[in-house]
Amino acid sequence: MSRPVLFVINPAAGRGKVGRMLDRLQSAIQYWAPKAELVITEKPGHATLLAQQAPPESRVIAVGGDGTVHEVLRGLAGSTKTLGVVPIGSGNDFARMVGLHRLGLEAALRTALEGPADTVDLGLVNDQPYGASLGIGFDAAVARKALEAPTFLRGMPRYLYSIFGVLKELELPRLELYQGQQMLYQGPSLLVALMNAATYGGGIPIVPTARPNDGLLSVAVAGEFSRLGVVGILPRLLTGRHVHHPRLRFFQGTEFLVRFDRPVPAHADGELVTPAAEYRVRVVPGGLRVVRPR
Repeated sequence: MSRPVLFVINPAAGRGKVGRMLDRLQSAIQYWAPKAELVITEKPGHATLLAQQAPPESRVIAVGGDGTVHEVLRGLAGSTKTLGVVPIGSGNDFARMVGLHRLGLEAALRTALEGPADTVDLGLVNDQPYGASLGIGFDAAVARKALEAPTFLRGMPRYLYSIFGVLKELELPRLELYQGQQMLYQGPSLLVALMNAATYGGGIPIVPTARPNDGLLSVAVAGEFSRLGVVGILPRLLTGRHVHHPRLRFFQGTEFLVRFDRPVPAHADGELVTPAAEYRVRVVPGGLRVVRPR
């Protein structure tokens, strides 16, 4: 194999699933790529450092979920290196965006090693890279609340616990959304999603028309919703039937200013971002090299 290959394995991904699969993963990698380097991450941020240190023209393969992919692409952005993904996570929205999420382990490994390199758009929020999704507001508050949930709660019970915990304290911020000098929206807002992918949160189709290689960010703004209104729209959101709701608006563009009247939580590719009152978001067309299926 002519190009250097680095596997970055996050044992905590998939709620520890990757760690439980380590022996199987190492055996499969040794079989398919005996000359590849394999590193197991030790702490948050380690995957970004590994990706930065990989040689030019490397194929850096993230083994894990969206959080692992997010860290790796932060280390690859603006370089000649290529991102490969073996999706073993809870959400896998980046893998879904590039057509990898239905592959089994061996097929995913072979694709990551031998598949063709393509480009997808790269998002930047306050000059920090993200791949598939940026969510600001309610969805990020739910993700933050989930970190406080009792450890015995998993899956949907944990999600519902977090939703109703946030709803109990719901107080909508006021949003101003700008595209250049044009104000697109002003008023109370439940959430804003600025997407390269159509989905986030493990397949929720927040902006079904979003495409990762159109040179645009696809934006959803949920306006003023009551607690009851949030509960009512959730089933429609999960199936993509929310797009015609009168309090949802959709936009596309290359650069946006998202400004609130107070700091609001956010997540990039599912990873929590320090809350801010202002987010400057733009797209870099074709800014990330990534392996896709043939």
